[in-house]
Amino acid sequence: MPESPKPLFSEDRPSSEQSSERHVEEEDALLTGQHKPQQSKYGWPFWREIGIFAWAVIATAAVIVLAVLYQHQQTSHPTKSGGWGKNGKPSGKRNLIFMVSDGMGPTSLSLTRSFRQTQSGLPLDDVLVLDQHLIGSSRTRSTSSLITDSAAGATAFSCGMKSYNHAISVLPDHSPCGTVLEAAKKAGYLTGLVVTTRITDATPACFAAHVNQRSEEDLIAEQEIGEHPLGRVLDLVLGGGRCHFLPNTTDGSCRHDDKDVVAMAKKNGFSYVDDRKSFDGLSSGSGVKLPLLGLFAKTDIPYEVDRRNMDDVYPSLDEMSQTALRALSDATKDSDQGFFLMIEGSRIDHAGHGNDPVAQVHEVLAYDKAFTSVLDFLDKDTVEGVLVGTSDHETGGLATARQLHDAYPVYRWYPDMLINSTHSAENLAYQLRDHLAKQGKSPREDLATYIREKLIEQGLGVYDATDDEINRLVDNSDPWPASYIFADIISRRAQVGWTTHGHSAVDVNIYASSPKHAHPLIGNHENTEIGIFLREYLDVDTEAVTKELREQLATSSKFKNWLGKPVDDVKTMADMDHYQGDFKRNLECGCGAVH
Repeated sequence: MPESPKPLFSEDRPSSEQSSERHVEEEDALLTGQHKPQQSKYGWPFWREIGIFAWAVIATAAVIVLAVLYQHQQTSHPTKSGGWGKNGKPSGKRNLIFMVSDGMGPTSLSLTRSFRQTQSGLPLDDVLVLDQHLIGSSRTRSTSSLITDSAAGATAFSCGMKSYNHAISVLPDHSPCGTVLEAAKKAGYLTGLVVTTRITDATPACFAAHVNQRSEEDLIAEQEIGEHPLGRVLDLVLGGGRCHFLPNTTDGSCRHDDKDVVAMAKKNGFSYVDDRKSFDGLSSGSGVKLPLLGLFAKTDIPYEVDRRNMDDVYPSLDEMSQTALRALSDATKDSDQGFFLMIEGSRIDHAGHGNDPVAQVHEVLAYDKAFTSVLDFLDKDTVEGVLVGTSDHETGGLATARQLHDAYPVYRWYPDMLINSTHSAENLAYQLRDHLAKQGKSPREDLATYIREKLIEQGLGVYDATDDEINRLVDNSDPWPASYIFADIISRRAQVGWTTHGHSAVDVNIYASSPKHAHPLIGNHENTEIGIFLREYLDVDTEAVTKELREQLATSSKFKNWLGKPVDDVKTMADMDHYQGDFKRNLECGCGAVH
């Protein structure tokens, strides 16, 4: 039944008596000026509901604002995949920058990191940019030795295949193997090489040339400018080695013939620059006309520790790298394909060969700077891209420790001893040679004073050279070249150790702009796996290039002598890597020193 209405005077309604009491209270408050607290008609449950409602409104608004901001971030700065599709395969337009730190082993990083911390007063946890991008390591042996040279090492990168020491992208049977750069060019990518050594040296040569012996630099120069079975495969070349491009009738040439390879390059469409002024005219890459050939030194660009004092003569690795990146990026802006660029910090290797810790730290710092610029480029560029870096091998058997005496060794090495050195050992040897040429036969005391004060004290920052060290340089009767003696003087005081003037079998580091984008290279790998990654990332067919090269070699009379002089009896590791009484042998190297 429906509920009956409540009576007019029910208990739920306030009585007239209650109402009168309320009026009395109000009158008393007016007369006395004191208010009696009144209970609000809105209790705790009411205000709790209001609070919950307000919190819900604010939270909803915050979620909406964050969603809008996230969407804007994704629209203006989309998360990059590095060029990989959702199926794990390469997708879309992309760029690949491959950096080679020739001769740089793990200890090079320890040496340079401690030097930088000491020089700049940095905390112990301050590290190089390279340190922050370490993802793995690489095993480096060739088919002919457990210790590779740069040619076999770079062939592993360019072809993804092992070969013998001295081979420039040819296999042990002396057949050419197609390179990732050549395959990239055929697929529509633009291509480039940037180095601080001769552009005809082993590492750059392996990407754009094929010869049986790395010493065939005259032939390599011709192939790099388009005298090649595939035609021109390079769009940009920056580095040293001008002497191999000039006819032997020209001052500054080191060719064995009278071919003018610069003229040949221009005929093949290259624009050409060969000094600092013309390099600056490239406007950091915005003023480049491709294809471009830039040769800024007769042979190698000086070590960075020396080059910085000749900045008006030679561009740095970082400057050349930034110029190349801008030029290739601009040139591919409206194309379906991106570019492939190989950048080499070439002279880290030379510093190792010379056992020169001063040259070494400045070369590694220069490479770290260029590495940073590539990362900045990739971060700002709208095109997907990946940076991968590694070394072809370690050079010098470098150790940040050295036992100088028979007593139990003190656990020390002294990076501060490298700070005051202003020149490389190589540069000091050049200065000594020039001084002797100008002064002729001068008194022994005068020469000793020049060496001590000008070269050792001012050049190396060493003020306690012994008479024996000075006499070795004065007499010039030492089996070692003067540069090795200067390097040993500073190495001993810094307590930096070296085991060889050659290469070692040390595993070398692998770096990447992002481990996510170079995930196949995380961990320890054969160097050929790096080459396989390069071609798979670009999604190019090196096997098709190999087939075409071999057909040209078999059928074209023009390229009959294309691979240079034949190599007889290529050794294998089974032949070479066991003891053969080498301890008793005196083996001469190209530097004239006995190893």
